[in-house]
Amino acid sequence: MGLTDPLEISFINKYQGGFPVCEQPFLDVALELGTDETTLISIIQKLLTDGWLSRFGPLYDAKQMGGGLTLAALSVAEDQFDKITSIVNAFDEVAHNYRREHKLNMWFVLATETEQAIQNVISDIESKTGLKVFNCPKLQEFYVGLKLHIDSKGQVDTVPMDVNRDKLAYSSMAPVAPNTFERKIIAASQAGLPLVSKPYELLARQLDSDTKSIMNSFDALLKNGTMRRIGAVPNHYKLGLRGNGMTVWDVPDELVSEIGEKIGSMGFVSHCYQRPRHLPDWPYNLFAMVHGADKDQAINKLQEMEAELYPYNFRHDVLFSSAILKKSGLRILR
Repeated sequence: MGLTDPLEISFINKYQGGFPVCEQPFLDVALELGTDETTLISIIQKLLTDGWLSRFGPLYDAKQMGGGLTLAALSVAEDQFDKITSIVNAFDEVAHNYRREHKLNMWFVLATETEQAIQNVISDIESKTGLKVFNCPKLQEFYVGLKLHIDSKGQVDTVPMDVNRDKLAYSSMAPVAPNTFERKIIAASQAGLPLVSKPYELLARQLDSDTKSIMNSFDALLKNGTMRRIGAVPNHYKLGLRGNGMTVWDVPDELVSEIGEKIGSMGFVSHCYQRPRHLPDWPYNLFAMVHGADKDQAINKLQEMEAELYPYNFRHDVLFSSAILKKSGLRILR
């Protein structure tokens, strides 16, 4: 059964980003939602405990802070799947891991403090699993912004995040290495924002600093794209989006920018990137995520993409996710 509480729905719909940086942010949000601070904090804690939210707080971009970020895949035998999952998930650098319906059936995101460390982690995974890792780093970003909308009946679907579609995507910004103080802030907040009346004051006490310095740093990290946004991260599986398909396309290299922009501008696409091929095993160089309540809904969106690309008829496939194996978010600073 989906969410039906109007306050919970309103909070998730409005605050997947844009959570305020001020002395009492929960109070400001509570007043906007027509409730009180204590009730709002309790609601967020309950949404996290019950699994409706994967996390709450700042979302950091490893690449934007000069680190490494990549999507990687393994082909795992069924009788070894649980064992290999345990090995891969034990790496702190693995932020997300999904099982997908394909010969390449395990797909995970790696985030590291430096670009060079990505290959070291990949080599370690290959050594410990005895399997080849297919490394698929982002070559171009056309769109990223999964935002969900829940209606009054608890039905959920994806909606565009207009800030990125207006070409303010962080991929256009130059990477900015965090300074020593910012590194401490990232390490202290990458697991989530404290659920207390004055979260920035609590972070300040933990870091032997002051609230104004913490808030100024949050504002600076948001401005330079190191922090993508602050807010709730809904668990789209639990909320009802179980048809999650990674569509992959074999597009001629000279057309990939044009086609990537076209696909990335479609309102139902949550992520769209160019990534490298791995011939002969993997011929696809354009990735785009679509979501639906079930596979049929996701396939309908794929058919819309096919129609939009006519008269092109690029070879393509869709890899549906069948299980979340890990979803901890970025953990690159200690």
